Amino acid sequence: MVAALEIKNLHVSVEDKPILRGVNLTVKQGEVHALMGPNGSGKSTLANVLLGNPAYEVTAGEIIFDGHDLMEMEADERSRAGLFLAFQYPVSIPGVTVANFLRLAINARMKAVDPESKGISISDFRKLMREKMDMLQMDHSFAGRYLNEGFSGGEKKRAEILQMAVLNPKIAILDETDSGLDIDALRVVSEGVNRLRSNDSNLGVLVITHYQRILNYIKPEFVHVMYQGQIVESGGADLALRLEEAGYDWIREKVSVE
Repeated sequence: MVAALEIKNLHVSVEDKPILRGVNLTVKQGEVHALMGPNGSGKSTLANVLLGNPAYEVTAGEIIFDGHDLMEMEADERSRAGLFLAFQYPVSIPGVTVANFLRLAINARMKAVDPESKGISISDFRKLMREKMDMLQMDHSFAGRYLNEGFSGGEKKRAEILQMAVLNPKIAILDETDSGLDIDALRVVSEGVNRLRSNDSNLGVLVITHYQRILNYIKPEFVHVMYQGQIVESGGADLALRLEEAGYDWIREKVSVE
């Protein structure tokens, strides 16, 4: 059965200030959706709410994931259920290598299922890491570096793609993954996402972005425009091209008329 992320009439406030005003969106496994919109439209708020950031208060609506009420689940439970969020600004964790971080994540998942579990063996973990890094064409030495410590913008995003490969989510949310990347880094990161999708055709992706450029590499089937806390326009890949050419003024005009 294909898992779906269903967002229905979602209203969200931060410190009593309304940010999302009735968002409706469905993303299924195997689909690629792009969520676009100007600054302050609520795109990153939606990403934070989906993964359970407690700073955001849901005042109305519901989020159903794979048939379960997401609002009843803690952030770690959402991750184990198959959601993944690639952050706009990944934090560094000095002293913790990429490999140790990922092994801890796998062990935490295994122990949540079976409290008696001893976690993944070192040999199995090394084999898994080699397989995933080879698939993503990453140098194995990357696993020995401290997570995001001294990483370039592109390296931080590649580390998140590696996390996706290891944790194997059903639906991945990429929150402005293109932020701060030059064109070469953007291509490398996008190719990593595409390799994951070619390896697992059931991976669903929601790309949150301001710009068309990442969509030249991660090609969406569905494009949605968020403005003033609502999705006000949906269409195919040609909608993103129209936004690239004309900007958001026509969206603002359309909403003001309606």
